[in-house]
Amino acid sequence: MKGFTPPPRFGGQPQFSNEPLPITKTITVTEGISVKDLAEKLDVRGKDLIAMLLMRGVFVTVNQSLDGELVKDVSRQFGADAQVISVEEQLENEAIEGFLEDTTGMAEITRSPVVTVMGHVDHGKTSLLDAIRSTTLDIVNVAGGEAGGITQHIGAYKVRITKPDSPAFGREIVFLDTPGHEAFTRMRARGAKVTDIVVVVVAADDGVMPQTLEAIDHAKAAKVPMIVAVNKIDKPEANSSRVIQQLAARGVQATSMGGDTEFVEVSAKQRLNLDGLEEMICLVADVNQQKAQPDRPAVGTVIEAKLDRGRGAVASILVQNGTLKIGDSYVVGNTFGKIRAMFDDRGRAILEAGPSTPVEILGLESMPDAGDTFLVMSDRDKAKGIAQYRKLKDREAQLAKSSRVSLEGLSEQIKMAGVKDLNLILKGDVQGSVEVLADSLVRMSTEKVRVRVLHSGVGAITESDILLASASNAVVIGFNVRPERKSQELADRENVEIRLHSIIYELQDEMTKAMFGLLEPVYRENYAGRAEVLQVFKITKVGQIAGCRVIDGLIKRENQVRILRDGAEVWKGRIGSLKRVKDDVSEVRQGVECGIDLNGFKEIRAGDIIESFTTETLAAELGQNAAEKKAAEREAAAAATPVTA
Repeated sequence: MKGFTPPPRFGGQPQFSNEPLPITKTITVTEGISVKDLAEKLDVRGKDLIAMLLMRGVFVTVNQSLDGELVKDVSRQFGADAQVISVEEQLENEAIEGFLEDTTGMAEITRSPVVTVMGHVDHGKTSLLDAIRSTTLDIVNVAGGEAGGITQHIGAYKVRITKPDSPAFGREIVFLDTPGHEAFTRMRARGAKVTDIVVVVVAADDGVMPQTLEAIDHAKAAKVPMIVAVNKIDKPEANSSRVIQQLAARGVQATSMGGDTEFVEVSAKQRLNLDGLEEMICLVADVNQQKAQPDRPAVGTVIEAKLDRGRGAVASILVQNGTLKIGDSYVVGNTFGKIRAMFDDRGRAILEAGPSTPVEILGLESMPDAGDTFLVMSDRDKAKGIAQYRKLKDREAQLAKSSRVSLEGLSEQIKMAGVKDLNLILKGDVQGSVEVLADSLVRMSTEKVRVRVLHSGVGAITESDILLASASNAVVIGFNVRPERKSQELADRENVEIRLHSIIYELQDEMTKAMFGLLEPVYRENYAGRAEVLQVFKITKVGQIAGCRVIDGLIKRENQVRILRDGAEVWKGRIGSLKRVKDDVSEVRQGVECGIDLNGFKEIRAGDIIESFTTETLAAELGQNAAEKKAAEREAAAAATPVTA
């Protein structure tokens, strides 16, 4: 065995070399690999691997999972370079190898597009979905109340185009019915890549609204094709050209104006041009074709999950690749299970589901999170081991401090050649200031850092802004606006940094320092009070004591002080002792006489001014700049006030 010396003939213990063997081979292992599987990969006996781990102080059993760094370290001792990959990467590699070996059995097909519908409130999103579904399904009106059976809860459903004269006749489209772009962003924040196309619904009589712009910014951040559906064109006050102009001003150009975004005029209420929207979705999908292999093990994403009183944990899954079958064992996030039952978007029990098929599954051991990746595995025990390993790593991650990007942290990362993009969410009080700030910040990009304003708007910082910042690892900038209470609470939970400013050049200076890695911690002085030195006493074994009268504010023993002589600072330090008559006191108020002993300063004179202050390190807090401005004004006023001896 490599790296191992057999024991002597009569007793003794195996002897291992302290020096690792030369690297002679490369192995690929999955996350959470067991000791037994790693020994097989390394071509060594399990007990020898356990002995090596024991020498490192790691006590394990043959079926225990190992951490990735430990696997790499131990493999080097046996002359192997280990590459640790995720379970998703392993299954993808196996599928590709199978496809190359058997092109007939693993043939690729073009799967149906997955479409997410977003837009402003009351612009007709749900009504449009109802209208599209009613062309193929006999369902009740979802927009009219709590109805629609399982489809309303599953959040995704399939529509087949049945119009014979349509170029897209017979094709299917999967619609995601998410409750606004917040849910869309929450899934993207977890790394889920579900949506192929985003349809932004805009009411022709209402025009572009704040949530419309947020939806567009979310679609751009996700880097997916976008179609604008101009709804309610049947209303007398409808003006589609105004919508096109408003969106063009925000950088969304229609193809008729030389842009790259398709605009479709529809009416959900009158069922006008719905087939045109479906054809446009299919056209955009053909340009950005998504391939799938039906014969491989299923891979999908959790749309939502809930606890059902009679059925336990239930998850809505969108199968993206492969075919899901009854009885399949799977791992999803940090839980696992076996398919006990499966239902389609109309509530019918089915036995299998191919690519781009939304299904509801039973048989989960615990609740997964929306956006978790769903993987079918051949071995249920292996799925259980991976789920337990991920649960352990999640617990460790929750205990560890989050590493969200901040401006101070950005400077350190740049020094370490880390960050390339600085993502910003910009909110202001007026549109003019927001546009100027957005343009100036983008122009500040350098070869080290590229500034990207993912979203800008007018008004208070909302929960949607915090969600977008969390998904994109961005910093939220507020210019003369403050976050809402719930937004601040969400930012605290998600560790999203909010920077509040009221002066443009201060914001620009801070961003410049951050980009060049020069941002240092900012300290603020809080003025406390002033005392005038009336007489200096020299006491044996003590030194000089300044007899003072407090002329303003409060003098505290623990505060820092500076000596001002003729308006100039001559010394700064701390108070050694503070006395009132013969008693030691902690503070002296305005109008009261006291004795002050200054640590390390023996040149105090009558007429000097002792100014007391406190220093604090500034953090991202509400009203930070306003407080700085008030402190500066107060200090300036105090400095301008003539002091008489």
